[in-house]
Amino acid sequence: MSPSTTIFRLEFRTVLLILLGLGLIALIAGYIVFQARFLIAGPQIDLLAEPAIQHNTRTIVLSGVAHNITHLWLNDRQIFTDPSGYFNEALVLENGYTIATLKARDRFGRETRVERPYVYTPVSFNR
Repeated sequence: MSPSTTIFRLEFRTVLLILLGLGLIALIAGYIVFQARFLIAGPQIDLLAEPAIQHNTRTIVLSGVAHNITHLWLNDRQIFTDPSGYFNEALVLENGYTIATLKARDRFGRETRVERPYVYTPVSFNR
């Protein structure tokens, strides 16, 4: 082996170690970003089965799932979720037009809200 071949091998090993180190750092950074995606996204509310807008019954049920939250309100009344984040809450409709507002807050104080309008029209038995 000539001395130039030995120097090349040392340089190749050094470059290989540097590339492996950079790859490991990129892998760790990617994992951190992947795990932080829920913190970055903030609170989320998804209604599972949205009721129709027009109703002739006084009570409807809002059900859904909330992610990344610490507090959840329906029309400024606190409601609770199960350990998986699902909620199922009854809403009494006023005569005419009602707006249901679901509001959620995460541990960093970020808020999100979902608003849905509903109309209650009682059935008339007059002929």
